[in-house]
Amino acid sequence: MAGRGYVNDVPLDNAGGRIKMLRCGRWQPIFRPVNPDRRTAGVCLAESFASDYALDHPEVEVGIIPCADGGTSLEQWQEGGLLFDNAVFTARLAMRTSHLVAILWHQGECDCGEDRYPTYFERLAKTMRAMRRELGAEDIPLIVGGLGDFLPNCSIDPALKNYHFVNDSLIRFAKTETKTAFASAEGLGANPDNLHFSASSLIEFGHRYYTAFRTIEDCSRIFDEKSKMDDAIRTNIEQL
Repeated sequence: MAGRGYVNDVPLDNAGGRIKMLRCGRWQPIFRPVNPDRRTAGVCLAESFASDYALDHPEVEVGIIPCADGGTSLEQWQEGGLLFDNAVFTARLAMRTSHLVAILWHQGECDCGEDRYPTYFERLAKTMRAMRRELGAEDIPLIVGGLGDFLPNCSIDPALKNYHFVNDSLIRFAKTETKTAFASAEGLGANPDNLHFSASSLIEFGHRYYTAFRTIEDCSRIFDEKSKMDDAIRTNIEQL
């Protein structure tokens, strides 16, 4: 989620100055890297997700809350751990001056080992449910993204060939959890290391995340409209 796309490969879209990012508790105009977790940090998919949201919501400023830490395992994101607490505390701080509208998750390369991927679904569900609970965000859309098809070509870790098992768990998680959707990474390309998505692929991935987000948002709108209609019908019946 931190993003390792080469910064000069694609232009940065700030939606006319309406896209911000959290720095030291305050909203700053977006610049790269959005998520400065490593010296190799670069383009991230949250950029194009934010620009798509800004295009659909011209009346608001859009803020990105960067909390990612690249190359980490799901075990490091369990409730009570440093990464979990940092994400919760940072989001709570941002929510003092904004409204939370989505949670974006991309992780799993470090859990491709045969001792990890069989329990990925259960561990992910535990983490995400705890994070939603801590943020009071049970009804906030959660988007999870698939791992890249290029991972078996990476020579760094032979276990990466098992990436499809993690993807299966992510798809299952999106199908079973409320207000959750899956964004496919099918066909997206990598940097020369065959480990990290390229800049152009990350921009496309962000668009896919937003498309997945819209499926949840549209369903929520339909549900809200139906609820209002049901309330109106009940009111009419009570008035008869």
